Amino acid sequence: MTSLPTRQRPVTVRMFAQRFSSTPRGARLARRLALHQLDVWGVPYDSGLSETAGLLVAELAANAVTHGRVPGRDCELALLYSPGLHLRIDVSDTRGERRPVPAPPDPLGEGGRGLLLVGALASRWGVLDRVPVGKTVRAELDLKA
Repeated sequence: MTSLPTRQRPVTVRMFAQRFSSTPRGARLARRLALHQLDVWGVPYDSGLSETAGLLVAELAANAVTHGRVPGRDCELALLYSPGLHLRIDVSDTRGERRPVPAPPDPLGEGGRGLLLVGALASRWGVLDRVPVGKTVRAELDLKA
């Protein structure tokens, strides 16, 4: 005798992707549009999830335009949201040879803390190869209680 398969609730997955110029202005726009898109999906501005996602997008986009910039090439933001389950943030650039490496920041320096912040806020993060060229830095937030 075989058992009947159990039915699972369907999961709605929402996706957003947009390219931006590899400039500080492009990074700022990526953060603003990510927060707007989350609001459209029912994640209100100033909610904990919105603020965390905004910080992650800001840091990953700033790193992409600062360290992954190739003149004339864009960077890309992609969001994948499953309400109540998961939020994935991908920021891609075209410099695959420059990988982000978290390192202890200089206590007197003005930079070097971004990836520590990403590591503290995200459930997990990592770097993926991007085909045909470049890399994608991914941060994921688990939303289950």
